[in-house]
Amino acid sequence: MAMKMLCFSRLLLLTIVAGLLAGIPNAPAGARNSGSPSSVSQIARSVGAAVVNIRAEKHVVTGEGAPMEEDGPLEPFERYFGMNSFGEFTRESLGSGVVIDEKGVIVTNHHVIEGADDIQIHLKDGKIYDAEIFGWDPHTDLALLRISTPVSLPAVRLGDSDRLSVGQWVVAIGNPFGLGHTVTAGIVSAKGRVIGSGPYDDFIQTDASINPGNSGGPLIDLSGNVVGINTAVMSSGNGIGFAVPINLARGVIEQLQETGEVIRGWLGVATQEITPEMAEYCSVSDRGGLFVTEVFDGGPAAAAGIRPRDVIISVDGAAVASPRELTRIVAGIPVGSTARIDTVRGHEKHVFDVTIARRDDAALAVRVGGWREKADALGIQIAELTEDVAQQLNIPLENGVIVTSVAKGSSAAAAGVQAGDVVREIDHEVITSAADYHRRIADSSNGEALHFFIRRAGQGFIVIKVAREK
Repeated sequence: MAMKMLCFSRLLLLTIVAGLLAGIPNAPAGARNSGSPSSVSQIARSVGAAVVNIRAEKHVVTGEGAPMEEDGPLEPFERYFGMNSFGEFTRESLGSGVVIDEKGVIVTNHHVIEGADDIQIHLKDGKIYDAEIFGWDPHTDLALLRISTPVSLPAVRLGDSDRLSVGQWVVAIGNPFGLGHTVTAGIVSAKGRVIGSGPYDDFIQTDASINPGNSGGPLIDLSGNVVGINTAVMSSGNGIGFAVPINLARGVIEQLQETGEVIRGWLGVATQEITPEMAEYCSVSDRGGLFVTEVFDGGPAAAAGIRPRDVIISVDGAAVASPRELTRIVAGIPVGSTARIDTVRGHEKHVFDVTIARRDDAALAVRVGGWREKADALGIQIAELTEDVAQQLNIPLENGVIVTSVAKGSSAAAAGVQAGDVVREIDHEVITSAADYHRRIADSSNGEALHFFIRRAGQGFIVIKVAREK
């Protein structure tokens, strides 16, 4: 009996070990059947020769020799060396790149070569070449370089990042900390990540170890195809890295090769997702789509007849669920072409044919000044939104008053009103001046709930219900 139990235990142990070995991610069964590399080492051999190290130098003349460090959640993939205390110094950026054309065309990150006076490409075989810049796109942090060589170079295959699945194994190759070719492996942790780097954020998140110096290097699937360009790591999150999806990069690369610049489409609207409060306030029955908060004068949407408070449902038949998604869709439409915009106005459906214009990205900043007047019964202090105030705060001159402060512990603070908010309406009554605002507050009763229709910087229009204290 004891012998039978021992044999059974050994059989069970062998079964468990076999199961574990079967799960080792050298390559999935489907990948082997399709003729893809059977191990990470094979990917390193077949793709590694197309990965290059980049040294970009910028000559700086200054009276202050201290190096500049970037703050924030993202850590750039460069390190600077050789800086003198005063006078002239050379700032060196270390990064990676990948050859996408055997004639010497290389993709990397824009931040690796930004402002560089000299760029050197170090191939895996030890050869060094001077590079020229084909073009760059700061919004996706991509750049295209070119070197002249007497022979054809090993080049990678571009894959399909849309087919990536969370949990799928990937490989990163690059030049971390200037150490030279380094190979790491991990999985796709998430897709479609927004990390605050720009309007086109759509990153692949991976736990494949990538570090400063890996910028511009490839993220590769187990079939040996490049599915992303590594671009950033979380300085506060060990082992979390991000890559630009190759399907997004492909369009940028094609435009840079053809024209040396990236041209994007522009609709001329500001939008936001529809909250339950917004749907109730504006009588929007269908919460799908995007609420138009602003239509820019002279823009394509204004010319076509789209108005603020319209709800955009789709663009050329593609449903839109977020402002970022709308921006990406419109950016990919050729300038000068006509796009079909399906909207809802009130309870009626409208279709607009909009001629897409060229996008001119501009950053908007709102700073709250020090205008003050006495707080009201809700705990809010406001100021007139005059031309001078709007100019100093860098916000549109429009109907409304600006909130200059909110008293701690007040009903307005509890409801979420913030300094810098522009109050456009109260219970559907348009507010054009401070007098309008104060009259409406004075007319309210203790305990009455007031609906504030507010424009908030960076968010668009929101509705906040503020209950006047009893």
